[in-house]
Amino acid sequence: MAISKKINSLIFWVLQISGWGFITFVNIWVKAFLVPADKVKPSYFFLEGILFLLFSILLTTLYRNYLKRIDFVENQSQKNYIKAFAGYVIVVFLFSFLLLLGSYIGFEAINEKPLELSLLIVLSTTLNIAIFIFFWIVIYISVKLIARNQRNKIDRLKLEASLKESQLNTLKGQLNPHFMFNSLNNIRGLMLEDVDKAREMLTRLSEMLRYSLNMNKVNAIQIKEELETVDNYIALSKIQLEDRLQYEKKIDESLLQLKIPPMILQMLVENAIKHGVSDQKNGGKITVIVTDNTEEIVLQVNNTGTLKSDSNSTKIGIENIEKRLELLYGKRAALVLKEVENEVQAIIKIPVD
Repeated sequence: MAISKKINSLIFWVLQISGWGFITFVNIWVKAFLVPADKVKPSYFFLEGILFLLFSILLTTLYRNYLKRIDFVENQSQKNYIKAFAGYVIVVFLFSFLLLLGSYIGFEAINEKPLELSLLIVLSTTLNIAIFIFFWIVIYISVKLIARNQRNKIDRLKLEASLKESQLNTLKGQLNPHFMFNSLNNIRGLMLEDVDKAREMLTRLSEMLRYSLNMNKVNAIQIKEELETVDNYIALSKIQLEDRLQYEKKIDESLLQLKIPPMILQMLVENAIKHGVSDQKNGGKITVIVTDNTEEIVLQVNNTGTLKSDSNSTKIGIENIEKRLELLYGKRAALVLKEVENEVQAIIKIPVD
């Protein structure tokens, strides 16, 4: 914040000096070119230009501080408009008075004769100054409004990103507590039959828990790591379903290093087992397919069963995945559910970034 203020202050002074300096240079050059040297010495125009430059920078800087004090840019109320206009009038007349006074004294000192001031000269000088100050105000306020809009836009984008991240963290797949409870119960029963197998299942469960917790920190994971979690999930599910659950993978090995949203395949597999295979009397088969079509990664989970259009219980996980895909990819990703010959196919297409 301090650095930003220093930069803004530096930019202001650069524009202030260069802008008024340019106007002063043009004013000196035009007058020195048009007015004969025998009438007015050129050094007078240089003095007048220096006075103009000093008063313009001083008074507009004071006016800028006044606008900041009344918070005009942020609070453009009727009261502030009146205050700003009153300040503008004071600056114009003060500028005009100081410039005419300095010019009168300087003219007499350099040209050794008094400056003939007429009402026309006073009015034209005041009008010119009023125009210069007016355009200075317009430019200053415009720059401040543009800067404010940019800040607001950046703040809004940061807020949207923060909300998006919060939504993603909320939607990220977490291990189902019922699955964990059932797995622990199944492992406890397995200990009486096969201690080594039970120890292996505990290891797989701990790996899944670690994976689930770590995924809150990232939005993408390698397909290889996601498949390892799917393998662990299948192995733990097999303790209960045993031979009723068949599992097959058809993976394009060249895609294993590509990244996908974490827990997304695991959630599809969980949904397939919970609402597909486990409902079948004789069990069924889960097939995980990972391919691509040059522009998209295609993640597919097939399971034995039928789509249950009248059941609300299958929609939570699917809606979760759809919202995550929308947040991460917009309309570039899609999830499709369909039934083909007594088999449910869940297909996700993700753009290859």
